[in-house]
Amino acid sequence: MKKTALWIVGLSILLSACGTGPVSTQTATTTFTPPPPTETATITPTFTASATFTSSPTPTATWVFTGPDHVIVPILLYHWIAVSPSDGPYYKSPYYVKPEVFEEEIKLLHDWEYTTITIDMLLKAITEGAELPPRPVLITFDDGHLNNYTAAFPIMEKYGFKGILYVVGNYIGTEDYMNADQIREMAAAGWEVGSHSMSHADLITLDPQRQRYEVVESREFLERKLGLPVRTIAYPFGSSNSSVIDYAHFAGFIAGMSLGFTHDQGSGNLFTLQRRDIKGTYNVKQFASFLPWQGDPIYLPTDTPTPTATPTRTRIPTWTPAQ
Repeated sequence: MKKTALWIVGLSILLSACGTGPVSTQTATTTFTPPPPTETATITPTFTASATFTSSPTPTATWVFTGPDHVIVPILLYHWIAVSPSDGPYYKSPYYVKPEVFEEEIKLLHDWEYTTITIDMLLKAITEGAELPPRPVLITFDDGHLNNYTAAFPIMEKYGFKGILYVVGNYIGTEDYMNADQIREMAAAGWEVGSHSMSHADLITLDPQRQRYEVVESREFLERKLGLPVRTIAYPFGSSNSSVIDYAHFAGFIAGMSLGFTHDQGSGNLFTLQRRDIKGTYNVKQFASFLPWQGDPIYLPTDTPTPTATPTRTRIPTWTPAQ
């Protein structure tokens, strides 16, 4: 009997050691517990995306602090971007710039790394000092001619430039001038809109009541008709005096555009900012000479050799007296 009991106990121990009981199951569970790095792998895509985004070019990286009080910013002035008419009151006006010439000038600005800025950016640099691109420029268009929309607009957009339209209140929607929808379309693309008076009269020749109409009421009229902010004025013919400028202040304009041959803009001439009018008689090299910063001359057109004149008749030999 004792031997039988001992044999049974021995067999039980042997089976416990060799079987697949709970001990083996517990060991398997411990072996397949997921390791912590699973969470780290989830975070990795977020880090990669962030690095890609921040590596994108940042335009302001090369900008420089400019001002206050005195800054160099060229302000260019155009009128018609079209071929001069063969007759009429503006026959061969120097303010007609052919579209192909205009594109050459805009392309040169692009190739020489000029950047268009806004009026607000210019005024902040003058009054407080501000970050500006290395070669800032303002490109303005007076009167609101239709070809500003049909010709200048697509060329400017092609090279990534924005302009400022100075429109005459009474000209909007008339023959050969932009209508309100066209002006609004350009504004939606980033262009600014200013006043060029109500009727394009020479402001300094008018009495105070008429000056008020041309200056003060032009802003109210344009903002109402266009539904756009109109914050600056360009004086017709570049003419202004103390009375005109007083009305510009009274109307709530923040700056005024005049004419000049300098690129210096400062706190003393916020209401007579200097603009250089660009004529259709200029070639690209003349245009380049007006710019304050020159670029690589490779972008300028090459000179065309002047042909040598050919005589129209046989030259008579020079007579030499006998010795």
